[in-house]
Amino acid sequence: MTDLAPLSRALLSVSDKSGLLELATALDARGVELVSTGGTAAALRKAGLAVRDVSELTGFAEMMDGRVKTLHPMVHGGLLALRNDAGHVASMKEHGIVAIDLLVVNLYPFEATVARGAGYDETIENIDIGGPAMIRAAAKNHAYVTVVTDPQDYAALLAEMDAHDNQTRLPFRQKLAQTAYARTAAYDAAVSTWMAGAIGDPTPRRRAFAGQLAQALRYGENPHQSAAFYTDGSDRPGVASAVQHQGKELSYNNINDTDAAFELVSEFTEGPACAIIKHANPCGVATGETLAQAYQRAFDCDRTSAFGGIIAFNRPIDGPTAEAITGIFTEVVIAPGANAEALAVFAKKKNLRLLTTPGLADPAAPGLAFKQVAGGFLVQDRDNGLITASDLKVVTKRAPTDAELTDLLLAWTIAKHVKSNAIVYVKDGATVGIGAGQMSRVDSTRIAARKAVDMAEVLGLPTPLTQGSVVASDAFFPFADGLLTAAEAGARAVIQPGGSMRDAEVIAAADEAGLAMVFTGQRHFRH
Repeated sequence: MTDLAPLSRALLSVSDKSGLLELATALDARGVELVSTGGTAAALRKAGLAVRDVSELTGFAEMMDGRVKTLHPMVHGGLLALRNDAGHVASMKEHGIVAIDLLVVNLYPFEATVARGAGYDETIENIDIGGPAMIRAAAKNHAYVTVVTDPQDYAALLAEMDAHDNQTRLPFRQKLAQTAYARTAAYDAAVSTWMAGAIGDPTPRRRAFAGQLAQALRYGENPHQSAAFYTDGSDRPGVASAVQHQGKELSYNNINDTDAAFELVSEFTEGPACAIIKHANPCGVATGETLAQAYQRAFDCDRTSAFGGIIAFNRPIDGPTAEAITGIFTEVVIAPGANAEALAVFAKKKNLRLLTTPGLADPAAPGLAFKQVAGGFLVQDRDNGLITASDLKVVTKRAPTDAELTDLLLAWTIAKHVKSNAIVYVKDGATVGIGAGQMSRVDSTRIAARKAVDMAEVLGLPTPLTQGSVVASDAFFPFADGLLTAAEAGARAVIQPGGSMRDAEVIAAADEAGLAMVFTGQRHFRH
């Protein structure tokens, strides 16, 4: 391989024309011959630039509605020929093939077409063929050819040419080639994923996932782990699409916890709600008449754990809510907006990271979730299961009251976002005890109740916060012991999936304790 490769001829063919005219003008000024296709060529000619049509190289006009225009030996020979190979050079001379030193291509907007809900036939027509073929050819021959697939690399290309007399260095070309292969891989991943969904295949033989670098992180979960944040191109509101208004850059753990917080609070659409997250688990969730009240009630569930936590809201933040938040140290606040008064309050806390999103995430939207394991990865549908009052089955002699029913549904929604085994106590629209991630469901029940006792002491209340509450379990009670522990803590109603071999025993225990219990028929494990 040679280190420096001159740029004498460039082929430009782009769908995203941002920065195109500036780049082409700069290349023309540096004496680079411009070759182009279709709309790209028309745009360059309109700007007064001299452009040679690809059809002049190939001897064929574009055909089949543009499906065939660059798939030709004159193009691919010019990209793939080894300049130091006598045989390749002889073949070029024999067939009249000219060398292409620079390829600037970005692809048909397939991902955007899918995102706007286009039909099957239109989506198929937005699958680029010639573009990926040229990109892969140029990237393979990066010893001599420079390939650019992203407008954000235009400035770096021109700077490289200026620094090296219209030539590029091998390390520069290698980096662009890697970027190019990653782009075609991501493109094919998007196509294959869409097609699997379009034909209704939940388990295709091969799965491909791709992402675009959004942020290089200082480290991962721990300082000895390197890490980065990649976006997947979807339009789901959340931490990936949020605008950061202040504070230092987000860490790996910040991003993970902020995602958990916002996904949880997005479940609430009818009134102000707040979720406080610590280590990916909620330590307080509440609704309220105002956002400030929702925050205070969530905070009062576990004030100790809330310190240094992540706070999410389902409404734009106002001044009084911002004032309440800044009373303790908080890592991140995320919400679908913040007014001027709130922004001014937060500005006084330079270390607090404030994120605003374009809206709430749709908890019912379909999607995929995946997790790496040794030797592979697990893929499943996003947990978008939703339960309403009409889905519940009352299994005890006593049915829940209307107030209990409202709290039961709230507790059930929150339990979906708590690590299993999950137990959530709720009273009057706010969590009063959360037990997360224990190996025994009884232990989760006890831990949540113990936290309620501790917070009652902090708040100066004579009885545990769980007195008169309802309780949710993310999976069935395999024995009556967990349910009886909740009853001892003061719970008066229970919501759980049901389905245990000992359901009859658990129901009998609930009846004896005077509890109301409903089954959802749906489980919410979260590992």
